[in-house]
Amino acid sequence: MSEIVVVLPKEKFKALKGLDVEKLILDNLEKTEETLRAEREEYLREKLKKLEKKLSEMENQLEEMREFYEKAKKDKERFLAVRSELREENERLREELEKRKVHKA
Repeated sequence: MSEIVVVLPKEKFKALKGLDVEKLILDNLEKTEETLRAEREEYLREKLKKLEKKLSEMENQLEEMREFYEKAKKDKERFLAVRSELREENERLREELEKRKVHKA
């Protein structure tokens, strides 16, 4: 069985001095267990609330990342299309330049 350490203010300690503390604990054990269960339940509720908030934040971040990814994909497609157009225009201009060089020569 594990040991439990109870810290009390000086006044409480003096009030308990001389009493049968073990009997007092056993008499109040059911109430104490109920209180501990209630405190644990409250602690778990708070933890759940924090985790739900964190999950919501993460879901929002994930949605933002998805939107960013989709935008980046579209931007890449536009970039590739512009690059292709520029390549074609560059090729056309080179051909025109070559024709002018041939006509001048």
